[in-house]
Amino acid sequence: MTRRILDLSITLDPDVITDPPFMRPTIHYQTHAETVAEVQNFFPGLTAEQMVGGKGFAASETLTLTTHNGTHLDAPWHYHPTQDGGKPAMTIDEVPLDWCFQPGVKLDFRHLPDGHVVTAAEVEAELARIGHELKPLEIVLVNTAAGAALGGPDFLAKGVGMGREATLYLTSRGVRVTGTDAWSWDAPFGATAKRVAETGDTSLIWEGHKAGLEIGYCHMEKLTNLDQLPPFGFMVSCFPAKVKRGSAGWTRAVAIFEGEGA
Repeated sequence: MTRRILDLSITLDPDVITDPPFMRPTIHYQTHAETVAEVQNFFPGLTAEQMVGGKGFAASETLTLTTHNGTHLDAPWHYHPTQDGGKPAMTIDEVPLDWCFQPGVKLDFRHLPDGHVVTAAEVEAELARIGHELKPLEIVLVNTAAGAALGGPDFLAKGVGMGREATLYLTSRGVRVTGTDAWSWDAPFGATAKRVAETGDTSLIWEGHKAGLEIGYCHMEKLTNLDQLPPFGFMVSCFPAKVKRGSAGWTRAVAIFEGEGA
């Protein structure tokens, strides 16, 4: 049987714009020779030349980042202290692993304008267009205009957001993991700030995230290559790093295609 794996994860690279300046990660690289001092803690007096190959010990990297850098899976705890009508919200180390390996469904909203808030009716219409009926635990991925803008100066302002009613449309049908190629599951903050200024309604801030108060769910942010996915017929694997009491965990999200023609 033929198997194809499509990488849905971005590269963790401080030089590529995927976060606001105050959130960007840093990476300190050490060559093989530069880590000899560390191995000397176990083997005093050892030199780089004495190691096999004469080049030192081991290459290494030290990262400074948040659990929300790179492609990551947000836990319900990220959105609010409670979920499901007042129960304690799950942290990332408590998320059931069977949520993270399920059939995938792609909704294509690239035609909608940046900052648009997707409604339940638009989700229903897109599912009708692709001819798919949602099943519990399917992982729903949202393809937006942000995918093509990754790394560009306008990335943070690109793409649509999933509103409260659109999110609840999915979670009320048993969806527990979703994802987007945009910076946030919600609309870009600039567009949200404009709506809040016009209406005075602060409940619009992070309305898709905050839908987790009613039905706990996880979502991935900063996915890539969603334009290469069909509407369905693939598996998604997105197991998160197990960060104790974490609000999120990094994930090497992939789509897996099985069978002839994959």
